[in-house]
Amino acid sequence: MKRTSHASIRAQQRGIPPIVVDLLLRFGQIEHDHAGAEILYFDRRSKRRVESYVGALFGKLSEHLDSYAVMANGQIVTVGVRYNRINHN
Repeated sequence: MKRTSHASIRAQQRGIPPIVVDLLLRFGQIEHDHAGAEILYFDRRSKRRVESYVGALFGKLSEHLDSYAVMANGQIVTVGVRYNRINHN
């Protein structure tokens, strides 16, 4: 998946490893923002799937599982860390 330069910069600034973004793309839950973009995040179910996929590495990744990514026009626009719940519309 292509990432904008903004998304790469934000991931670096916020300390989100590239593997977490890849796991978001593979296992993340999708929520539409009703403005043409999609928000990918880890819910309880997707965290369990990540745990079974990565095995022992899960302990190291668990601190990054509050991350989210915003996709628009087929590319990742930005990434960040969730502090609030995702609004389900």
